[in-house]
Amino acid sequence: MDIQGRSRWFVATLSLILFISAFAFGQQMSGGRNVAAMKLTTIPPLPTCATGSVQNGDPGKGPSIIFAKIQAGCVIPWHWHTPSEHLMIVSGVARVDMKDGKPLTLRAGGFAMLESRHVHQFTCQQLCQFYIYSDAPFDMHYVDKQGNEVQPPQALKAVREKVATGMK
Repeated sequence: MDIQGRSRWFVATLSLILFISAFAFGQQMSGGRNVAAMKLTTIPPLPTCATGSVQNGDPGKGPSIIFAKIQAGCVIPWHWHTPSEHLMIVSGVARVDMKDGKPLTLRAGGFAMLESRHVHQFTCQQLCQFYIYSDAPFDMHYVDKQGNEVQPPQALKAVREKVATGMK
């Protein structure tokens, strides 16, 4: 094959690779949506000042991604999760307090990774929008100051919040 033939073969092969890659990328992106199109609901046992929308997976059965919107001043009191929790802040300002750790203030573009069973508290200081990725079924275990597990109404009463009673 001469140089011109090899060049044509190279361009054709490269074009095919790029086409297949673009097609595969398009297939992966088919589930995307913008915040304005999401239907946000309250989610028990979170407080009523927090809403969310599942974006991927099933939080009750395995890994998932949830978009959350939390009002300024809303506190999700001391708790832990069985899965590791990955927080990615889209907008707003949030404070994450951690037992045996320094508090962390997150702003747009911020990220926090909370290991499984790590006790923490989340306070939204300015309307917060963020994504939560859980690497296993999502659960929530509220604890008191001594670290003993407590029921959601008791935990939320301590921070003047109310438990969401059902998905709305």
